[in-house]
Amino acid sequence: MSLLDFARGPALQFAMAVFVFGTLWRLAGVLLLPRLRDRSPPREGAPPKLAGALRTIVRRMWPRPEFVQRTMFSTINSYVFHIGLAIVVFGLAPHIVFIRHLFGVSWPALPSDVVLGVGVITLVSLVAALVRRLTHPVVKLLTHGGDYVSWAVTALPVLTGLMTTTDLGARYETLLAWHVLSVALFLVWFPFGKLMHAFLFVFSRGATGMRFSHRGVDV
Repeated sequence: MSLLDFARGPALQFAMAVFVFGTLWRLAGVLLLPRLRDRSPPREGAPPKLAGALRTIVRRMWPRPEFVQRTMFSTINSYVFHIGLAIVVFGLAPHIVFIRHLFGVSWPALPSDVVLGVGVITLVSLVAALVRRLTHPVVKLLTHGGDYVSWAVTALPVLTGLMTTTDLGARYETLLAWHVLSVALFLVWFPFGKLMHAFLFVFSRGATGMRFSHRGVDV
């Protein structure tokens, strides 16, 4: 079995199984947490719990006005690499073919040059996020090893994808195998690191919104 066959076959299948079951396990752990019923009456004019949750989820997509200037770089940079990752994953033709094989759905692909450019911007944005994490005193203090692992397993598929697209550094088959293996590594790590925030932020922000709106607090 060649490296590419291993990457496309057992490695990717194992990684997808870990991703699915690990993510479901983490979500079940959150949903099954014991909850104490709030017996206090809601403040007058308090919105329904669902409305409070949705409002907070949306509002927290951007910092409050008093924090905008201080957090402008990290906020914009975060949007750059999140949106960039989405465009690369869902806009490149080979990725769409892969998704079609899994789920039977597809859509028109973006031009490969456009996706390549977005990939470069995304990688630069990820490097900028790492530099800030390494140099900002407070962020550096709050960072632990898992944060660096999450950064690495996110950046590696972008880097290997760019190398594969441009035939940089090795034969195409070898580069493609590295890319698939880096994606497998991302999937395996996803449920157990901070990458799970892609799902968990909805629960944390929603719970905060329900609790504070019940008390009449504007969040």
